[in-house]
Amino acid sequence: MRVAALSDIHGNLPALEAVLREVEDEKPDLIVSCGDVASGPMPAETIALLMTLPRARFVRGNADRGLIDEFDGKPPSPMPGPFAGWCAKLLDRHQRDFLAAFEDAVAIDDIDGLGRVVFCHATPRNDVDVMTKETPLERMRAHLSTVEADVVVCGHTHMQFDRHVDRIRVVNAGSVGMPYGEPGAYWTMLGPGVRARRTEYDLEEAARRVRAAGSPVGEQFATENLLRVPSVEEGMEFLRKAEARQLA
Repeated sequence: MRVAALSDIHGNLPALEAVLREVEDEKPDLIVSCGDVASGPMPAETIALLMTLPRARFVRGNADRGLIDEFDGKPPSPMPGPFAGWCAKLLDRHQRDFLAAFEDAVAIDDIDGLGRVVFCHATPRNDVDVMTKETPLERMRAHLSTVEADVVVCGHTHMQFDRHVDRIRVVNAGSVGMPYGEPGAYWTMLGPGVRARRTEYDLEEAARRVRAAGSPVGEQFATENLLRVPSVEEGMEFLRKAEARQLA
């Protein structure tokens, strides 16, 4: 079996469309989304496209959970995702229920050359903890203590990495919609082996569509997450601080 792993689309519909065109060329047996699909500038349109995928499974991210809570009128969840209240108002009941049907994790036993692979959002334990290429070994062991897998595929931190923790290989699929480093849409092909991917797309046209979508931060998203994105070091500094807060 071959799997395309996508994560952290964050309502960036043009990026998702570009990635799906390349995924189609790969002809995977399955697409697995590692969460945070819609909280961004084009939430309803992004969900509508994801709902048409014929062979896909979806892991729930913290921002997906936050959208559901906002839709249901519950108190905001921890880390609900960017402008969750505005996004939730654009969803219909069918789209809300689509998000609510996402899984806590997805396990697949037969990905070519990799063995048993578990897909999660942040860590196998929860959808908010931070794992990065710099996370200390003992902390990584704690994150992975509940999982039985040869490979763990995650998202959440919007930055690809590939590292080994004892016998478990940990792969971050990257962010389709809000990456760090260089503009583009990041995802990963699994089977045989692991191939980190970056998809280029028309950023000026994407920025135009995002600005036209009516998001309260559409201009900011276009200029700071499409035409320019935070550097790797800016991203790592943010993640180091987030990880330190979780350890405090």
